[in-house]
Amino acid sequence: MNISDIRIRKVMQDGRLKAVVSMTVDNAIAVHDIKIVQGEERVFVAMPSRRDESGMFRDIIHPISPEARGEIESRIMNAYEKYVSVQQAGSL
Repeated sequence: MNISDIRIRKVMQDGRLKAVVSMTVDNAIAVHDIKIVQGEERVFVAMPSRRDESGMFRDIIHPISPEARGEIESRIMNAYEKYVSVQQAGSL
């Protein structure tokens, strides 16, 4: 798997939702609506999901292996942190 692009689409200042991200894999598949969320103990990456008939949220797409999850989360969080630091530097 080659993550060929990560785009920070929207950043929020208030609330638990911090950003919405899109990711391109192998210059062939785009995954939209990946979320960066402030949890109880840490900021985490939430894959795109939808609510099922019982009201539970189910991921539409998700990594199968822990290694793939780690790579995706790491790349997305690095892109988010870089984006935020550039935005903060620009507002000084």
